[in-house]
Amino acid sequence: MTKTLRFALAAPLALALAACGSGAEETGEIQGEAIAAIPAPAGTEWRSTAVMTDDGGVLVGNPDAPLKLMEYGSLTCPTCARFAVEGSEPLMEYIDSGVVSFELRQYAIHGPLDLLLGRLTQCGPVEAVLPLSDQVWMNYETIMQPIQTNQAAFEAAMQRPMQERFVVAAEQMGYLDFFAARGISEDQGRQCLADTAKLEEQANFTQRYGSEFDITGTPTFKLNGRDVDANTWAGLEPILQRAGAR
Repeated sequence: MTKTLRFALAAPLALALAACGSGAEETGEIQGEAIAAIPAPAGTEWRSTAVMTDDGGVLVGNPDAPLKLMEYGSLTCPTCARFAVEGSEPLMEYIDSGVVSFELRQYAIHGPLDLLLGRLTQCGPVEAVLPLSDQVWMNYETIMQPIQTNQAAFEAAMQRPMQERFVVAAEQMGYLDFFAARGISEDQGRQCLADTAKLEEQANFTQRYGSEFDITGTPTFKLNGRDVDANTWAGLEPILQRAGAR
């Protein structure tokens, strides 16, 4: 096990939630005229177009969109969950225009639980990563309730051999059932959670987001590489519109 993965697994589940909801400190808002819609290739729609990026994110929409929105988000962050509840569908309408693309970079700010959930969202096709992440956020209370009432069982699972710990934790917390109801079979889930190389890769990306990109909280949004001073849909939509999205 690498130092990065050991650190991620040692991160306390009670890590201060102040890390969630931190806004960007530097802003450089983009201003522009309305940008004409860019049609998707015949027989397709931009919201169903997804690729994994070199930096560990999933990019949805037109890869050449003039407005590139990025979120560093934690699946256990309540502010990220609020954004998904309020903004996921209206954001998809902007993505469908071909003018805006959206890249989600999962930031495991709360260590092993984020890694577990993130691994399960990435257990199917790339097109399913964002919808499954939204499902986690839209069912935030359901996801967090088992860990809040039985944290000792989760921590005990984390003491098992590496290839077992995430599988056992997911079984005990009911997460295999949650994802099975959303298209990821229990066998798929177990296999993914036993893949220590992939878990290590996720932990490495989180470390890079902090050390190389100076991400300190979730959600953090960027538009065309510039920090966005908003962490709610109500705050973000006007910024997209002033940049030319319609």
